[in-house]
Amino acid sequence: MRTGEAAEAVGMTPKTLRFYEEQELLPPAQREANGYRLYGKDSLDRLDFIARGRAAGLSISQIRSILSAREPGSAPCVHVRDILADQLAELDVKIAELTALRASVAASYQAVAAGDPVACEPSRVCSYL
Repeated sequence: MRTGEAAEAVGMTPKTLRFYEEQELLPPAQREANGYRLYGKDSLDRLDFIARGRAAGLSISQIRSILSAREPGSAPCVHVRDILADQLAELDVKIAELTALRASVAASYQAVAAGDPVACEPSRVCSYL
C-alpha cells in the first residue's frame, strides 16, 4: 500500500505515518521506481500498535521501548505492564489534581454567582479570585 492508503487503513494521516517512520518506530518503507513509499502487512500491524499505544496515552519513547523489547521475538508483556502501571499512577495524580482544581473553581463560581457586583472592593480587580 502507498502512504495514503496505509494511513487510512490504520486511521491516521499520511503526515503522521511519515512522522512515525522518521522517528524510526517503523522500518523504512520500500520504494517504487517513482519514489513512492510502499507498506506491507507488517508495517500496518506496527502502525496499528503505535496508534493504540498513542490512544492509551503512551509517549513515543515508551512505544519505542516496547517495540525494542519485541524485536528479539519475545513478548514484551512484563514491560508493557510496567509502563501501564506507571501510566495509571500518573493518571491518578492528574485526576486528583483536576478534582481539587474543580472544587476550587466550583467554590469560586458559587461565590461569584451569589455575590453582588456593587459590593466588590474597588482596589481589587475581582474580589472573588
